Amino acid sequence: MKSPGNVQMDMSIKKGTYKRLFDLCLLFLAHVLLLPIWLVFWTLIPTAIWLEDRGPIFYKQRRAGKNSQIFVVRKFRTMVPDADLKGPAWTIPGDPRLTRVGKILRRTALDELPELWSVLKGDMSFVGPRPLQEDEQSRLEEQIPGFRTRLMIRPGLTGLAQVYDPNDHAIDKLKFDLEYLERLSPSLDVKLIILSVLNSLGARWDHRTGKP
Repeated sequence: MKSPGNVQMDMSIKKGTYKRLFDLCLLFLAHVLLLPIWLVFWTLIPTAIWLEDRGPIFYKQRRAGKNSQIFVVRKFRTMVPDADLKGPAWTIPGDPRLTRVGKILRRTALDELPELWSVLKGDMSFVGPRPLQEDEQSRLEEQIPGFRTRLMIRPGLTGLAQVYDPNDHAIDKLKFDLEYLERLSPSLDVKLIILSVLNSLGARWDHRTGKP
């Protein structure tokens, strides 16, 4: 028999059927209403990345999606070429592998713009749990009971944990993600998107610590 908490979560997830239509409408409206801004971003960012070190513009990585299914995510490159061969796949405090352009992109979250393609394809949502690297998700599923539950819905560009969690501890991430699943609603999604835009305008992203 399911616990009251699990029943409530199941009901919230069923209510989350709005999310796909919400994502597509937001993606369309944002590009139509803000087309000049998007043209500037999609022109200047790739140019700046290439001019700094003549390296690749995009960075690809396998991430865990809904129900831990693997998909490929693309981001603007923020580290030196072949950074994974020179240290962990994630950023560490004072990471010397970050490029000058990359630091700006990380602080504003503009490095994640290419992930909009994943939203269009249906691999991701605007709001949801953060998609982790394939091996990290598998390892944490083995270490933490119920960790797989956080991906009962599509992962998101932003979310409750991304906005409110100052650290990057897996257990705290799980708590925030489960809270999001229980509170799932369009109004919460809109609130988190607005807060995320404000974080980007204030260059307040990429401040977390805690990953080993």
